[in-house]
Amino acid sequence: MFKINSSLLPITFSLLLSTLTFSQDTISITNKDYSLNEIIIQGNRIQLPFSQQNRDIVVIDSKVIETLPVKSLNEILSYVPGVDIRQRSPWGGQADVSINGGSFDQTLVLLNGLKIIDPQTGHNMMNLPISPDAIERIEIMKGAAASAYGINALNGVINIITKQPDASGIIVSVNGGSSFEKDTVKNRLYGGLGMDVTASLAFDKSQHLLSLSTTQSTGYRYNTPMNNNKAYYQNKINLGQQHHLQVMGGFIYNDFGANGFYAAPFDKDSREIIQTGLIGLKGDFKALERWTIRPSVNYRYNHDDYIFVRDHPEIYENNHFTNVIDASINNSIATSIGTVGVGVEYRSEIINSNNLGKWTRDNYGLFAEFSFTRVKNFTANLGAYLNYSKFFNWQLLPSLDLGYQIHSNWRLFANVGTGNRVPTYTDWYYVGPQNIGNSKLKPENALHTEGGIKFNFKELTISTSYFYRLTNDAIDWVKDSLNAPWQPQNFQKINLNGFTFSADYRLIKSKSIKDVSVIAGLSYTWLEPKILRHTGQNAQFSHYTFDNLRNQLIGRVNIGFLKYFNIGITGRFEERVSYKSYILLDASLSGTFADVQISFTFNNLLNVTYIEAGATPLPGRWFNIGVKYQFWKKK
Repeated sequence: MFKINSSLLPITFSLLLSTLTFSQDTISITNKDYSLNEIIIQGNRIQLPFSQQNRDIVVIDSKVIETLPVKSLNEILSYVPGVDIRQRSPWGGQADVSINGGSFDQTLVLLNGLKIIDPQTGHNMMNLPISPDAIERIEIMKGAAASAYGINALNGVINIITKQPDASGIIVSVNGGSSFEKDTVKNRLYGGLGMDVTASLAFDKSQHLLSLSTTQSTGYRYNTPMNNNKAYYQNKINLGQQHHLQVMGGFIYNDFGANGFYAAPFDKDSREIIQTGLIGLKGDFKALERWTIRPSVNYRYNHDDYIFVRDHPEIYENNHFTNVIDASINNSIATSIGTVGVGVEYRSEIINSNNLGKWTRDNYGLFAEFSFTRVKNFTANLGAYLNYSKFFNWQLLPSLDLGYQIHSNWRLFANVGTGNRVPTYTDWYYVGPQNIGNSKLKPENALHTEGGIKFNFKELTISTSYFYRLTNDAIDWVKDSLNAPWQPQNFQKINLNGFTFSADYRLIKSKSIKDVSVIAGLSYTWLEPKILRHTGQNAQFSHYTFDNLRNQLIGRVNIGFLKYFNIGITGRFEERVSYKSYILLDASLSGTFADVQISFTFNNLLNVTYIEAGATPLPGRWFNIGVKYQFWKKK
């Protein structure tokens, strides 16, 4: 484990300053410049521009990511309205993700459209080999989306889109930070260092992207050190004018102290090591002028090693090995009245665990969609997903969304959709001193309805909507007394009402004030769950259901001035159903000179003590300094 002492940060600070060179030119972290309305949302069969979507969709692109005071994908998502990142370990460690009051198993995560499924537990879903410098944008679709994405998209979908380089170059980022507090046990300074290298090669027939990153930290309290290493590679091959093939692969090694993660206060000396490998292949082929075929296949390997007492694994250790293969063929056919989409998919989920046993679960799915666009200013999208598994038999999950352009800038939308979430192997088979699985669990099912209005005009995008979700057979870990073990049950029906508002403003170059740019956002989400217990259940304590957000307010503004400098302020107010409200305030200052950018970040300025998951307090006030170097080959 990398160690930090009090003399390291001043030395690092001096070295970083010495690398600065000055010029009259600024650099751009991304070579692309577009408005949100021009973005094509990456559906597998039917792809529509952001401005024509009839769902609540949020897009966080690279321009916004550059302005956020973050060092990991998890931290980026914490600024998305309605998304609840429940971190147990910061800076890309362990985190759960949910959307609009759902649980951490009810959100489907995609990487470039390929599904990231972990049948062991949703706690590992965010163990991804992606660094912020490699991300082009993140698309978040809220609400049940089974007809478009299949099972486990019960509350929404997060699709991470990596950069497709159109120029050859390299980005090198180095950062170091600390709370300037000491570990009294080991007498060392709490802090961390990180480095990211993202390189691209762009040719006429192929484009390549390679991303390598490491984060080494002594932690921020007792037994919270982290050793996080990532590698990711992708290429896109142009086989012809309308034929493309994309290959991607990545690996992440994540080793961290798990103090208080799952069984506080007894697990203060716990350790967890998660290793995840991904390989994916997808194509985009024009079979005919109006017919596009998109086949894909991907494989995910995950090894989760949890040690209850890090120096004595013989006391209690869980070793889980999972292998998931997912293959699909999707088609879109353009007609005179709209677009037809059909597709099939197959997934095999295999686990070999000293605790959960050896199991294999196969799943088959059939998609059908139709997008009607014949009537001016009106669109309607009808879809259905037919799922089969020998464990759950047949399930039909339909959806319908409607949109009407009442003005060139105003759009009314409404939708109704269904979704489900199958139990994980942990839900079914886990055996431990404080947790026992339940092999009789059935899938969760949800009905989601929503209506709202969107405004899109040049620099400003606004969306507001009201939604209602009914979840049947909701799964939660419960118990009927303090001394009883936790066990999952289909014991709840949850009625959830919600309201969301979001606005995004970006003035990339001011005409009235020279060299001034503004990127800002404001959002508010209100959630009101009503939980009804099923007859015959005596559970008195709930583990996860009452952890969801009730109120969430997010604000961010970044101002560029004097050609070289940027200053940013971000704030988050969060109130959970079962936890006190808190306010987090962050600030950043950066300067760009020639090909070098230096930044100063101050996280949790108010030094708030807060918890997002379980009984794990997150870091207090934290200071970070970073340097980023970019070089792009001129065309």
